[in-house]
Amino acid sequence: MRKYVIMGVQGSGKGTQSQLLAADLDLVHISVGDIFRSHVQNHTKLGAQVRRAMSAGELISDDLVESVVRNRLDDHDWNFGFIIDGFPRNGRQAEFFMESFDIDGVIHLELPDDEVRRRVLARRLCPGCGMDYNLIADRPEVEGRCEICGTELVVREDDTPEALTARLRDYHEKTRPVLELFGRKEVVHDIDARPGPDEVQQQIRKALNLPPYVPSADSTSR
Repeated sequence: MRKYVIMGVQGSGKGTQSQLLAADLDLVHISVGDIFRSHVQNHTKLGAQVRRAMSAGELISDDLVESVVRNRLDDHDWNFGFIIDGFPRNGRQAEFFMESFDIDGVIHLELPDDEVRRRVLARRLCPGCGMDYNLIADRPEVEGRCEICGTELVVREDDTPEALTARLRDYHEKTRPVLELFGRKEVVHDIDARPGPDEVQQQIRKALNLPPYVPSADSTSR
């Protein structure tokens, strides 16, 4: 059983790399951000709390994040292991996590702030079906329209320049110290997230001593 944490600032490709790794290794990809966004889209009580924080560019409270992660991991549907994306984000969350699980590796995707801004501010969301787009690498055929349902694309509430600046500040002040905490166990692998997804995945496989990544036909045709 393998248990990995993937870390990196927003826009570094955590979701993409987690999915590639999970598909090959039969891991469960647990995205804390996706869990919260699902609550927002379904207008739950938790979603209302998350939406207020996201709109202000703030991080969700530790108690709320830990509760969501604990409940998700308690499902025990990860027979071969998991890769968790979006957690932990600070020292308290890291301590909570390390007390509960033996981590096999922490993947840290490194990306300069200027590239983060370029990637994140190009993202668009379909409010109709929830499909994500990026105008740099995944521009829809019809400008500004979702290819699935035709709904007009919007900028996510937490993707404004002001909110992004706040998140970057929080990341550097609160999340990076987590890497030092994990580093005491010598399980942190720094990965350059600037190249394309396939090359980044190859770096991850090499760092974790896993078999090389073999891109699918769809991947190589990009």
